[in-house]
Amino acid sequence: MVTFAPDEVGLADKSPCAGIRADLKICLLASDCCKKDKKTPRECLRDGVVPMECAQLRQTFFECKRSLLDNRRRFRGHKGY
Repeated sequence: MVTFAPDEVGLADKSPCAGIRADLKICLLASDCCKKDKKTPRECLRDGVVPMECAQLRQTFFECKRSLLDNRRRFRGHKGY
C-alpha cells in the first residue's frame, strides 16, 4: 500500500489528519467496490464491503479525529501521521 505524508505530496489540506484522509480516499477508490460496482466511497463504507486495509485506515482516521477533541492529547500530540 502506498502512503503519502502531507509534506511529500504537497496536499492542499494542512489539517492534522490530512495524510490519513488522503490514504483512505486512495484505498477506497482503488477497491473493487468503487471500480467494479461503480459505487461511491461513502456507499462502500456504509455497506461495509471494503478491504481490511481500508477498514484499518478508517479506524486510524477515527482515532485521529477523536484525539483532536481529547483535551489530554493536546500536550501529547495527535495520533496518526
